[in-house]
Amino acid sequence: MTCYHKRTGEKLVARVELANTFWARLKGLMFRKTLAPDVGLLLDPCPQIHTCFMCFAIDVIFLDNTNHVVAVLENLKPWRTSKFYRKSRRTLEVLGGSLQGRVQAGDELNFK
Repeated sequence: MTCYHKRTGEKLVARVELANTFWARLKGLMFRKTLAPDVGLLLDPCPQIHTCFMCFAIDVIFLDNTNHVVAVLENLKPWRTSKFYRKSRRTLEVLGGSLQGRVQAGDELNFK
């Protein structure tokens, strides 16, 4: 699956991996040495994340059930926990520094 910014049409993530089971969400990006710049992990459902046991920083996009951005966290370092976003249905995690301010709360993303 690929992720696009709906308003600009920009491809944000070329290959999105889906984690929609308990075990896949539990493992997430833990213990990976890195993440390719064009790869992301979509956790569904997921209103809160942590970066425990991770080896690199990530950018995080919290999305509601219509893929509107609830919140964006950039360069979240290992061993951190996000706040709980009540309106968030799913979360997209990408390599830290990938977003560079291109996604803001209220934006809409498309997955194809």
